[in-house]
This record gives sequence, structure tokens and C-alpha cells, in this order.
Amino acid sequence: MIVVPKKQAWQDHYAEGKGFRQVGEVERTLLAEHTPVPDGGGRALDVGCGTGELAVTLAGMGYTVDAVDYAEEALKRARADHAEVKGVRWWCLDIEREPLPETAPDEEPGFDLITLRLCIAFISNRTALLRTLGTQLRAGGAIVIITPLAETTPAERQSIALDEDEIELLSEGFGAAARFDAEGLAVLVLRGPAGEVSVVERGRPAPQAVFGASAVVTDTDGRVLLGRSTRGMWELPAGGVETGESAQATAVRELAEETGLVAMEPDAHVVTILHDDRQDVRRVAAVVRITSWTGQLDLREPLKFLRWEWFPLHTLANIGRIFAPSALALNAVWPGVVHRPPESHSYPCAARYGPVAGEPVEAVRLREQMAESVIRGGWAPSSRVQAALRAVPRHRFVPEAPLETAYDDEIAVATVREDGGAVVSSVSAPWLQADMAEQLRLEPGMHVLEVGSGGYNAEFLAHLVGDRGRVVSVDLDPFVVRRAERLCAEAGSGRVTAVLGDGSRGAPGHVPPGGFDAVIITHTATDIAPAWREQLAEGGRLVVPLDIGGYTRSITLVRRGDVLHAEHWTYCGFVRDRGATARTVPTATFADGEVTVRWESGTAGDTTGLEEALGGERYELSTGLVVAGQFNFETLQIFAATALRGFCRLSVPSESGLVAQVDAAAVVADGSLAYLTHIKISDGPEPADWRSEFYIHAYGPAGPELAERFARCVRTWDREIREGGYPALSIHPAGTPDDQLPPGDLLDTPACRMVFGWPGRPSRVPAPSSMHELVSPRGREET
Repeated sequence: MIVVPKKQAWQDHYAEGKGFRQVGEVERTLLAEHTPVPDGGGRALDVGCGTGELAVTLAGMGYTVDAVDYAEEALKRARADHAEVKGVRWWCLDIEREPLPETAPDEEPGFDLITLRLCIAFISNRTALLRTLGTQLRAGGAIVIITPLAETTPAERQSIALDEDEIELLSEGFGAAARFDAEGLAVLVLRGPAGEVSVVERGRPAPQAVFGASAVVTDTDGRVLLGRSTRGMWELPAGGVETGESAQATAVRELAEETGLVAMEPDAHVVTILHDDRQDVRRVAAVVRITSWTGQLDLREPLKFLRWEWFPLHTLANIGRIFAPSALALNAVWPGVVHRPPESHSYPCAARYGPVAGEPVEAVRLREQMAESVIRGGWAPSSRVQAALRAVPRHRFVPEAPLETAYDDEIAVATVREDGGAVVSSVSAPWLQADMAEQLRLEPGMHVLEVGSGGYNAEFLAHLVGDRGRVVSVDLDPFVVRRAERLCAEAGSGRVTAVLGDGSRGAPGHVPPGGFDAVIITHTATDIAPAWREQLAEGGRLVVPLDIGGYTRSITLVRRGDVLHAEHWTYCGFVRDRGATARTVPTATFADGEVTVRWESGTAGDTTGLEEALGGERYELSTGLVVAGQFNFETLQIFAATALRGFCRLSVPSESGLVAQVDAAAVVADGSLAYLTHIKISDGPEPADWRSEFYIHAYGPAGPELAERFARCVRTWDREIREGGYPALSIHPAGTPDDQLPPGDLLDTPACRMVFGWPGRPSRVPAPSSMHELVSPRGREET
């Protein structure tokens, strides 16, 4: 086993004037040949820079260099010896635990070159570190490792060298690896990730090992322990259950025998029992989560394992080769953290545990940075939502994502995808979650229903309702529910109940007396399910991302009797609904598939003659509306969708010359089509200097008439609505008589009747001729 010197030993090493082998001419030649500076300059990271000779070499090649070492004595010498050198920044940090140097605001993130010279043998979690560093490479970048070889290094200095097996392991997980010799030193040039993790098997298990237990252990940074076995794969501490021994006892024993770490049985919890078939043997294994341990990591069984490392969870996606039962066990604790594990049967156990402590210091910093950004944006004005942003460990609910991604305040992290790649479950962007939570106006002790699960948002709400409150989170996907249960057990408060069911039915059996104080929907809804209103307390608030003609807005609704009244609108986007109320969107294609028309309302229009019309001459009509810069017309989209008969959406590939934009609001009627576009009429150095004019383009015999109707809609919006914001929206149960509806534009859906009272448009609602039809309050042919 390689002995890793402590920080003080390195301090003493450099304080005594010692160093390492000088950078040789062959090394310089190899670096110049295989890692030339990109055109326009490049950025390099020199890990374990010592007294700085390689960092200076890289600067001489033209790189801007960040040189890091955790021995301050080494950096003192480097700064003194190379004070005149430009282009090198010296950093004292522990590369395994502390964040990398930040990129300048005007600089592209990442590095073109990362070097580790004569230091890789001293890094305890080298495989995990390389996975992390690999994510920091820019396109075309490389990691270069320079190390002595064990076979040519004297026995008394073996701790500074790697053998052939260890060198081969360094290359695993990279798409391309080249090896060179530099006067007895091995030089590895690694590029590009190899892709997804490879889940592998070993030989037929011995019959007495059919029933076993795997120990899942994390450290104070939340990293999971895996061993590189002599069979060439990564494995959890595990072994067979002996006669008279419990699964918990087996996991504790194997952990001690293989790693030297000591745990107590009360801290060992069976998460699930896994059952799969391996050749002609039925393999049964208990997944045991160990929540507390003591001792020092050691290599106790060198005939079985080459080394032990602590891995950040997000690095498991490209770890290389991992033993199948270990992959299954990891996914039992953190569902989805290992992609595409083999099939197995899982029998979850009722034992509860947690939360389990442990997170890197960088997570705390990034969480505070995220919170500050959301607060500055005005999305979290209340102190309680601000505190929740700072407290709830978001990264632990997206374990497959790097910390920087988990805490990006503008990113929604996809967690479940369909086979085709479409996202069906995600953790929404922090700013949007904060905004929706603010609109719920939660107080301690409240009960909340969340429709669409995942874990983080439910835990965020649980933080707001406090010890006496409760959050019920419903989802129809068993995987999503299991994931929420497990992640909340790992990092949650214990106040979230994950329920498997169709969210359109609410949470029957979990409704508190008087109803939920608040209901939040976390997927796009095209209708308001009756259960959401019925299970909501009088005066309670429902926040729902409502799709209106294909445009989604998060709308806050307050229950007053059987009617829901809108109080707040936020522009947003969400994953689609997959429940019983999910709506199929009719589409029609024309012009050899280049043009697609979509009726987001759910009912297709008559397209007779439209193919011929699109092959004819285009009619153009200016609306007279000229706008400046990056103009916000989000209320125009909703107004058109609710006020124009025959409203639809038009999509074309960006290279098509048939229409002028990729996605447009449109109307189809009488074998004709008209759509809204805008044309830049003047340019300037800044977006604020731009000027664009809104036009209607139309095709077909009724094109001029449709264009004029659409143009009147735009002019009405500009004159009466543009400065007035969103409409007064009320949502009534389906079947409500017309004479009980307020004035406004009417949208009928299967479950409700929505009335949009636009500013400056008081009118009487006419009776709609059919469900889903969008009608104008002043008649079918008039806006």
C-alpha cells in the first residue's frame, strides 16, 4: 500500500530546501508537441506544483497558469524563485477537498491543460480526483500525468512511484490515452470522457456467498467508499452472510476486515434486499447503509483489493468498471446515481434512518452564493424562504450532478429521461422554486400537497412549515417516488411523505381535516384537476404552471368557495404532465414536413386546403407596433391564445425559408394561415438600440382577412393591455352556467371554465360552441 505523507511532512520537506527532479528536455518537448497552446491563448492548471518549475515552463509556452499546492512552504519558494515570471498565479489549497481557482469574469470556464507531475502517487483518492478534473477540461483539453515507475524506482522510494496496474487504472474513464517515456518517467496524456459507467460481472459466485451484504459508507464530505479490486473493477465493502449472522453484522464485519473502518450495528440499516440471477445462482444481497463509523482507512486484504478511495457521488457516472451488485446497491441508496444498472428485484425495508451528515465545504459556499443570487433577483423577499435557500442541501437531491450544476440558480437539473431523451422529471431552477414557495405564503404547522415529486422542493417546503408541518409529495412514477424517499432519508427532515399515485387525484387518504393549506403543482398542467380544488382548504393557495395555448405561466390561485382566483403570474417552463389529465396535442405537417401546426388547446382545427395555400404567395401586413431592444411581450402571447378563434402554434426548422422564425403564434381558418413575426428595422451596438416591427404573414385565400384580425389583436394589446399586465383570471368548475360567469374571454377545458378578464376589455362572455374552443367575447370574427 502507498503511504501518503501528511501536510506537515510536506511543509518540512520544502522548508529543508528539498525538491524533486527538474523538468527535463524530453518532458518539455512532449508537452510542446502534444499540448500546444490553443490559438488565442490557453489556461492551464498545475496540480502539486511544488516550487513551480513546471508552472513556469507552461507559462513560457504561452499558457496562463494556476499553480496549486497544499504546502505553503513550497509556494513561498516558488513565489521567491519566480517573482519575475508573468502569467502564473500561486494558490495554496487541498486539491481533493477545496474548490479550484475561480475563472475571471471575462474568461471561459475550465482549463485547456491540467498537469500532475510527480504528485499522483501522493494523492489518496486519485481516481476520483481525475474524474473531477476531467469535468474541468475545455473542448480538446488534456490531463497530463508524469510519474516515476515502480519497476525502475529503488525499493526505499517506492512510495513516489506507480506500478503498471496503477498506471493503467489512471487511463480508465477517458476516451483517449497516450503514453510516452521521458527519461524513465511515464507521461500519460488523457483526453475526453469515455462515456457512461460500465457495469460488469466477475466469475460465478461461490454457493456459500449467494446471500451477502454490501456496506454503503460516506465520509464527512459525503463521498462514498469504493475499493479497486484485483479483479479490475470498483466494489463496495461486501461479503457473504455467515451462519447465525445478520445482514447488518455482516456489513459491519466486512467493512472492518476490508478497510479498517469500525462501525456499530445500531448504525447499520438495511435499505433493501436485492435479488437477481447470475448464471444458475440466485443472488440475494442486503444493502446496508452505515451512518456512522470511526477509524482510519487501511488496505487490510491486499489479495482482494488494490486500494480504497472516496468518490463524490456525481463521479460515479463515469467511474469506469463497477461490480454489478455494487452498482445496484449504490442505486438503492441514491436512485439514478449509476446509469443503466442491470435488472434486479428490490424489496425495500421499513427501517428508517437519517438524515446522514456530510457535505463538502464547497457546497456550503455555493449554496450561500446561490441564495444570494436568488435574493438579489427579487425572487425570495421573505426571511423564511431566504433561510430555506441557505439551509436545504440541494446537491444531495441531485447526487448525479456536480456541485456547480446543483447550485446554479438558473438551471433546472434533469433527473429522469425517457428512452428518447425527453426530460420527464427534474429539480426546477432555484429562483423559480423560491418564487413559487413565496406565493404559497407558508407558515409553521401548515400541511402542503406537492404534485410531481423529486425530493428537493418537498424538503424546501418542509423547512418552511417547520416541525409541526407536513408535506405530502405525490408522483405516478415508482422510480421518482423511491428516489424521493431515499434522498429525503439521506438528507431530509422526516417531514416529507412520498406517495405513489396519479397527482390529478390529489392525495386521497392523506388530506388533513379541512384540506391542505397549500397545493403546489410541479409539472405543466393544461387543466385544473377538481381534486386540487376540493382538497385545498378554503382560502388556501394553489400554485400551478398552467399551459395556455402552449405558453406556460406559474399562476397563484386562491380558493373562494368553488372558484379559484388568480393573484400572481410568473413566466416559466416545466416538464409535461404524465397523469390521467395529460393532454395529447394534435399536430399536422405541411410542405414536406417543414411546417408543423400544433393545437395546444387539444382540439385540431380544419386544415383543408392549407397545403395548397402554403405553396402560394405570402401576404404581409404591418401591425404598426415598433418595439425597442429585447422587448417583453409575454402577455401578448397569452392574450392572443385566449382571444383569437382558431389559435395554434407554428413550428419550422430554422433553415426553412417558408416562414421567418422557428416558433410563432398563428391562426388557421378557411384553408388559410396567418402568423405573428417581428422584423428588425434598425440595428445598434447595444440591444437597447435595436428596433423591431411586428408583422403578420399570411397564406391562402382568407390570408388577408386573418392577417387583419391578428393585427387588430396586436393593436388592441398594445393600446389597452400592454401596460396593464396579466388579466384577472377566475377558474370555475366545469358545467358552471354562463350566467354565473364574470365577463371576459372564456376557455373551456374538460374540468373547468377559465375566464380571462383582460384590462380595458369589459364584455359579456358568449356561450362556447364546443369544449376547448377559444372564443372572442365580442364575436367570432372580431378581436
